[in-house]
Amino acid sequence: MSLRQKILDRMEKLGLEPKRSLGQNFLISEVVVDRIIEACEFNRFEKVIEIGPGLGALTDPLIEGSARLTLMELDSHFSQYWREERSQEVIEGDALQFDWANYTWGSSLLVSNLPYQISSRLVVELSLLPQSFDRMVLMFQKEVAKRILAQPRTQDYGLLTVVSQNFWEVKAVLEAGAIDFFPKPNVASRVVCLDRKEVEPLFCRPDYLNFLKNCFQQKRKKMINKLSVYGKERVAKAYEDLGWSPDLRVDTLSPNDFKGLYRLLQE
Repeated sequence: MSLRQKILDRMEKLGLEPKRSLGQNFLISEVVVDRIIEACEFNRFEKVIEIGPGLGALTDPLIEGSARLTLMELDSHFSQYWREERSQEVIEGDALQFDWANYTWGSSLLVSNLPYQISSRLVVELSLLPQSFDRMVLMFQKEVAKRILAQPRTQDYGLLTVVSQNFWEVKAVLEAGAIDFFPKPNVASRVVCLDRKEVEPLFCRPDYLNFLKNCFQQKRKKMINKLSVYGKERVAKAYEDLGWSPDLRVDTLSPNDFKGLYRLLQE
């Protein structure tokens, strides 16, 4: 039986329909699922969390491969199915409301065909934690993935780029089209693998995110003029120490440049 037919049969058996309000577009492509599972290398990790298992295109191979699996599902109908009929550990709730800061971390993997409306916020939140997942293999709207993977001086380069690349080694895995989902979404998708870097506690502060948000406001404006909150003399000294021109703009800096500037402004 094809994955598409398996998913449709399970949906009919449960008497459920995809909820667009929850961003439910179910994977039905064996090729895409196989590539995601391959990228996960889930047997390397003590803990595996899947956000939004839905009808189980990714969940089934994780279970069959004996992954140490916890499911996080907002839809109560799917939570009930995985908990009661499939005997899986399920956290019922919103991934954006979960207390990740107090999660008991071990060697851990996150895998998800993410609802597009939460993807950027979740990546930022998980990035800024002092401890987080060792690897995340996530499906994004293609436009979001392009921002995560962007290079300086390109149109897609921005806050999400810098946060992602400060905290993770990022790598594109594959693209998925509308035909790979049911129902078909209106956008293309891309899977990205993010491997956690060693990160100084300094950059896990909420103030670092505020610093980046300030830098990326009015992108065409000289960045030095957006840093007055740190004091003109301190900012000028930091620029001098880094050998930077006062005329540089935010999209000319590498992700590591922001860390270097922020560190100097904290001294």
